[in-house]
Amino acid sequence: MPAEPIDQVPVPPGPASGVTLDFPPATRTQWRQEAEKLLKGAPFDKKLLTPTPEGITLQPIYWPEDVAGLPHLGHLPGQAPFTRGTACLGHRLRPWLVCQELATPDPAAFNRQARQELDRGLEALNIRLDLAARRGQDPAGPSAPAGPAGLVAGDAADLARSLAGIDTARIPVFIQTGQAALPLAALLAAALKQSGTDRAAFTGAVELDPLGTLAVEGQSAVTLESLYDEMTCLTGWAAERMPGLATIAVRADIYHQAGGHSVQELAFGLAAGVEYLRQMAERGLPADLVAPRIRFTFAAGPHFFMEVAKLRAARWLWAGIVRAFGGGEAAQAMNLHACTSTWNATRLDPYVNLLRVTTEAFSAITGGCDSLTTGCFDEAVRTPDEFSRRLARNTQIILRQEARLDMVADPAGGSWYVEKLTEALARQAWSLLQEIEGRGGMGAALLAGLPQEQVARAASARIADLERRKETLVGTNLFANTEEKPLEASLPARVEAPAKPSSRTGDPVVRAERLRALAEAVNTSPGTVMAAAVAAAEAGASLGEITLTLRRDRKASVAVSPLPAGRWAERFERLRAATEACRVRAGAVPKVFLANLGTAAQFRARADFSKGFFQVAGLDVLDNDGFPDAAAAATAAAASGAAAVVICSNDDAYPELVPAFIQALRPLSPSVRIILAGYPEAQVQAHREAGVDDFVHIRANAYEFLDNFLRQLGVQS
Repeated sequence: MPAEPIDQVPVPPGPASGVTLDFPPATRTQWRQEAEKLLKGAPFDKKLLTPTPEGITLQPIYWPEDVAGLPHLGHLPGQAPFTRGTACLGHRLRPWLVCQELATPDPAAFNRQARQELDRGLEALNIRLDLAARRGQDPAGPSAPAGPAGLVAGDAADLARSLAGIDTARIPVFIQTGQAALPLAALLAAALKQSGTDRAAFTGAVELDPLGTLAVEGQSAVTLESLYDEMTCLTGWAAERMPGLATIAVRADIYHQAGGHSVQELAFGLAAGVEYLRQMAERGLPADLVAPRIRFTFAAGPHFFMEVAKLRAARWLWAGIVRAFGGGEAAQAMNLHACTSTWNATRLDPYVNLLRVTTEAFSAITGGCDSLTTGCFDEAVRTPDEFSRRLARNTQIILRQEARLDMVADPAGGSWYVEKLTEALARQAWSLLQEIEGRGGMGAALLAGLPQEQVARAASARIADLERRKETLVGTNLFANTEEKPLEASLPARVEAPAKPSSRTGDPVVRAERLRALAEAVNTSPGTVMAAAVAAAEAGASLGEITLTLRRDRKASVAVSPLPAGRWAERFERLRAATEACRVRAGAVPKVFLANLGTAAQFRARADFSKGFFQVAGLDVLDNDGFPDAAAAATAAAASGAAAVVICSNDDAYPELVPAFIQALRPLSPSVRIILAGYPEAQVQAHREAGVDDFVHIRANAYEFLDNFLRQLGVQS
């Protein structure tokens, strides 16, 4: 792809605003002077500038000059490069599609669930197949893998039962096919014929994303070149026979869900799109045919304005990429699906996830997504039930029907902050994309481990910020609720697919002939491969039989280091799990006593901090209204049976209070751990000599402190 700078994307000039003011506007210098007065000597840059994981520094206020000359300004929604959306009226006439992921294994049960939820506001089916199907294997085969739940699709009959009674011309069907898109598309085409449905009227996708699957799973059954050959056959056939079927997916969200930041998600996702355009062009398919059949998925995370800007930047950059490949304006419009974050979903205080999902959905809609999947509040704990799925679905419906987010096109457009952030994200993502291109493209980068290493570093940095509580997950590392009743976990580690019936429909002789014809097409006539695969599926051939026939002579596999797996909150959740296990084992959890000394003005701030700090680990914190002297506090601490005592007062009072308290406490509780709230650097050595074991303070790494603390108490080994 040509290394074209983003500022060369052509945009028409914008109209003059013509706005007049009745008072002279303040200058940037005047505003800063007034802000510094309010800071009373605190450093401006430290207090009011906000660095982000992407390396972008957010300003406290933005000015017209910040957006002067930005190359993406001056166009309207519906105009290339589509920064402001792909529809001229935004969601007013073409609302985003309300999606949910469906993963019920049994086809009949899946159909019942899908039809019920379509009657209750669902507008598209987003289907996750079981692991065997995504690897092109039969569900009852001896080598079929067991894994996370998903729809079992062993043959065309399974898909026909799954979609029975669903108008696929009106309801888009998006199928996450892993590495088996071509065989699944053949089964889908056969299933539509079985049900008498016009294939040409079908809308949706069979999502082939070789690079995304390789990045997540760390392996591919065949080479990327072989998968690109299948992508070519499938995409060319779909353009002629099923024009409403998208055939290529770019799961950019996988980099977010592994802990990567927005620049990485943009760059790695767009780099995959570049690779697919290039591979298809080398095999004779032009960008005008391929680009409209690519479906991008981006995650919506917790930083509202960053997520809005990310989706706007994605459309802008993609338009320039497609244009560089020779695609016309219609092909430059990105097909953009969004999903809420699983990276920041929590098992602790799980109902807070409802609020997270709401703000994430809000940002995705404001950013102009074409369709949206909202996660369920309990999906980190268990398989979501009808109640949690309804809440997730209704979140979108309320945002449309009650908040009326469908009434304004590009509501963030014109904001100096959002426009500048859009440009900053786009520029940094473009730079990283060019680095990947310089290394041979996204496929070569994955084989070399570049995206995996960069995402792992970003995830580690974000986890470290969470541990130090520079970042907050409410209910997990801050404002923990030790009284909450945990949800009953029912999330299966592995799900065995149900066995297929022993009898199969169709003539086995015809089926064998169709499979032989498919094998011949693979070796002699690539242009007829898809038609031969559909014919085999119509004769009753299974998914595994079609896949094996396609790849019989393609034994080479690919392996890379997979993206890191997990969620942001997991380390803190393990602390709480250890404490809860102690409660079950011993009938109680260790107590932490707050020795509040002096007046309330002296101890209350540090007592509140300490209480919240230790509650993060699920410990029983004993607070009080303070004690008149050190001796009274020591007596109460010893009587509490606490495993640790935290001395809470202010730095001025500590030199006198700490030695007196410890001298009174040690004879009563020789083994109790003594902790000081705060870290008065000039006094630390003296306090250690007096018997203080540790210090709890705002600069401490909360996770490391609590992890060591639980080990010292014997709560975990």
